[in-house]
Amino acid sequence: MIQMKNSEKKSIGITSSTQVGHNSKDMKLQDLIPEWLKEFFTEGSSAEYYKNNSSARKKKAETDKKINARPEQVKKRMEANNARRKAKKAGKDIKGKDASHTKDGIVFKEMAKNRGSKSDGKGDKNARGGGKRKK
Repeated sequence: MIQMKNSEKKSIGITSSTQVGHNSKDMKLQDLIPEWLKEFFTEGSSAEYYKNNSSARKKKAETDKKINARPEQVKKRMEANNARRKAKKAGKDIKGKDASHTKDGIVFKEMAKNRGSKSDGKGDKNARGGGKRKK
């Protein structure tokens, strides 16, 4: 159970003095976050775009489905899954980390650091659109 101060209850619109539990059906977790703190939890620009444009979201889902079905992508996922399984079996702490395919083989990196690395390989360069720009 979460015990809240009266000032916090007023800021999120709770008027009664009852405790707010995790199974409260009329409140969402987002409702418990004070307004001044919500600005730190905003969505990225692409997430916001896809949230607001259903046709683009559907097209992206179709494209992602095709990409993820490619034999090389399936192989890459299998390698990453096997590496994770092996690391867990060996007792390594890999919680919150991704199996990153680098030039040196599979390395475990923090998820935030495994997004668009400039030196890890061809796939990362493709993801950033390394081709020539149209004028």
